[in-house]
Amino acid sequence: MKREKFGSRMGFILVSAGCAIGIGNVWKFPYMCGEFGGAAFILIYLVFLLILGIPVLTCEFAIGRGSGRSVAAGFERLEPEGTSWHVTKWVGIVGSYLLMMFYTTVGGWMIYYCYRSITGEFAGASAEKVSAGFSDMLGSAPVMAFWTVLICVVGFAVCQFGIQKGIERVSKIMMSMLMIIMLVLAVHSIFLKGAGEGIRFYLVPDFGRIRDMGIGNVIFGAMSQAFFTLSIGIGAMMIFGSYIGKERSLAGEAVSITALDTFVALMAGFIIIPSCFAFGIEPGAGPSLIFITIPNIFAQMPGGRIWGALFFLFLTFAAFTTIVAVFENIISFDIDIFGWSRNKSVLVSAVLVIILSMPCVLGFNVLSGFEPLGPGTNIMDLEDFVVSNNLLPLGSLGYVLFCTRKNGWGWEPFLREANTGKGLSFPKALKGYISYVLPMIIIVIYLKGYYDKFAGQGAAVLTGWMAAAALFLGFIIICAVVQRKEEEK
Repeated sequence: MKREKFGSRMGFILVSAGCAIGIGNVWKFPYMCGEFGGAAFILIYLVFLLILGIPVLTCEFAIGRGSGRSVAAGFERLEPEGTSWHVTKWVGIVGSYLLMMFYTTVGGWMIYYCYRSITGEFAGASAEKVSAGFSDMLGSAPVMAFWTVLICVVGFAVCQFGIQKGIERVSKIMMSMLMIIMLVLAVHSIFLKGAGEGIRFYLVPDFGRIRDMGIGNVIFGAMSQAFFTLSIGIGAMMIFGSYIGKERSLAGEAVSITALDTFVALMAGFIIIPSCFAFGIEPGAGPSLIFITIPNIFAQMPGGRIWGALFFLFLTFAAFTTIVAVFENIISFDIDIFGWSRNKSVLVSAVLVIILSMPCVLGFNVLSGFEPLGPGTNIMDLEDFVVSNNLLPLGSLGYVLFCTRKNGWGWEPFLREANTGKGLSFPKALKGYISYVLPMIIIVIYLKGYYDKFAGQGAAVLTGWMAAAALFLGFIIICAVVQRKEEEK
C-alpha cells in the first residue's frame, strides 16, 4: 500500500507543531512559570529545550522517515537482524492509547467550557459559582461522557479523510486561528490596568526568586517541562516523520517545530500572567488556574463573555490538534501491523478509544472512591503518571539509544537520514553527548519523577509502585517475546 505524504512542508510543520502544542503549553507552562519565578525560569527552560528536546525530536523524526512506518513497525525495518529493538514499539503503542484515555477527557472539558463561556454562564458570576461549576461538571458522568465522546467522534472523523484532506487541512485552519486568537488575547491582557507588574515578572529575570524556590527545584522543573512539551517518546512525532519526503534536513524541521511550540507557550504566559496580576490572582495557582482562576478573571472583566469564549476556543484548538495527531498514530498501528484499510482502522480505533476513555470520565464521579496513587488522587492521575513519568522518558531513551548504538540503527545511518535534504545539519561532533550525556539526563528525569510522586508516602508505597512499574515493563517484554516466537514460526 502506497504511503500518503504531506502536501507541503508547511503542512508537516503545522501538524507536527499541533501535536506538540497542547495542554502542556497553555495550561502547565504558565502556572509553572508563575510558580518558579517568571523570566528566570523561562531562560533555563529555553536552554533545556535546546539541549534536550530538539535532539530527541530529531531522533524520532529520523526513525520515522528512515523506516517509512509508525512506531508499530519502524524498528523492525531498521534494526539489525537478530536484535530485539522492536520491543520499544510497545512503549509507543501502549503510551498512545493511555494518553488518549485521559487527554480526550480534558479536551472535552475545553469544549464544554468554551460552550459555557459563549452562553454567558460565567459572566458576572461569583468566585463561588465558578468554582462550583467545575465541581458540578466533574460530578456529572453523563456530561463528562458526552463531551469526551464528542471530541473523539470529531477527531476520528478528521482522520477518516487522510493526511492531506483531513489532518493537514484541519491543522492549517486551526493553527492559523489559534495564532490569531492568541495574539488578540495577549494584546488585550497586556493593556489591562495593573498588568505592568505581571509583564515585569514575566520578562525581567529575578534570580533571587530562584534562590527562594530552590535552584535544584527550578532547574528540574524547567528540564521536565522542556522534555515533555514536545510530545516525544510514544511515536506521536515518528508517524509524521514517516509522511515527509527527503527534501529538508530533520534537525532544521525539529528546530522550526520547537520554535513554534515555544512561541505558543510564551504567548500563553502573556495571556495569563499579566491578567493574574491585574486582578490580584496568584499566577502559580497550579492546575486549577484554567478552570477556576481564569474564569473568575473573565467574570470580573468588561466584555468577559467574549474574552472567555475566545480563550477557551484557543484552548480547544490546542487540545484538538494534539488529539487528532495521536489518533493518527493509533490508526497507523492497525495499518502497519494488520494491513487494514484506513476506514476499518478508524472505526475500530474510535470505538476502542471511546471505551478506554470511560474509566477516566467515571473516575471523577462513579469511581471517585478509587484513589490509586494515594488520598485525593484519581484514575486520571494514574494514567497521567504512567504516561508522563514512565512511557515518555522510557520511549525517548529507546529512540536515543537506537540511533547511537552499534547494535541498533547506529550513529552513521541516523546522521545520514537526519542530514538528508536542505537546511540545518545535525552536528556530527555531538555523538558523545547524544550517546552518553543525553541518556543520563533522561534517566535522571525518570527517577526524579518517581521520587517526587511518592516522597513522603513511605517506603512501602514507593516499593509497591516500583514493583507495579516492573510488572508493567515485564508485560511489554512478554508481548515482544510472544511476537518474536510467532515470527520464528
